[in-house]
Amino acid sequence: MFHVTLLTIGKQKNGPYADLVSDYLKRLSPYAKVFRQELPEMRFHSVADRKKVLDQEMALIRDAVRDDGVMIVLDADGKQFDSAHFAAKLKDLSEQETRPLVFVVGGPLGLHDELKAKCDLSLSLSPMTMPHELAMVVLSEQIYRAMTILTNKTYHY
Repeated sequence: MFHVTLLTIGKQKNGPYADLVSDYLKRLSPYAKVFRQELPEMRFHSVADRKKVLDQEMALIRDAVRDDGVMIVLDADGKQFDSAHFAAKLKDLSEQETRPLVFVVGGPLGLHDELKAKCDLSLSLSPMTMPHELAMVVLSEQIYRAMTILTNKTYHY
């Protein structure tokens, strides 16, 4: 069985986006053990604080990702997949479901370049920018879709 963690900087607000994410994560339960971990968002007063904030958030993320975990970061410059190739990539990265998959979603300032350079996969959901709440919906749906593809369910058709 897959182990999937959604690791986010900042807390997701209640509302329709959070409800959709919860629904997809519940649907995932037959295919994967799913965990959510929300790390505190560092406060900043201006973009000049960017390096300090990203350094602090990177330290929190590194502490949260287990050594055997596959770190997949969401990044606008990351690789894009169609759903079938994304499913195959998750299976490969998890080494036939033996390594946990950790999806990392940064805060408002994004993710530290060093973290992006050392991840197992840098993933872009779209070339378009979207709010983090919507990105979480798209990500959770695509993970669910990937699991249905891998188990030959009809959801993805």
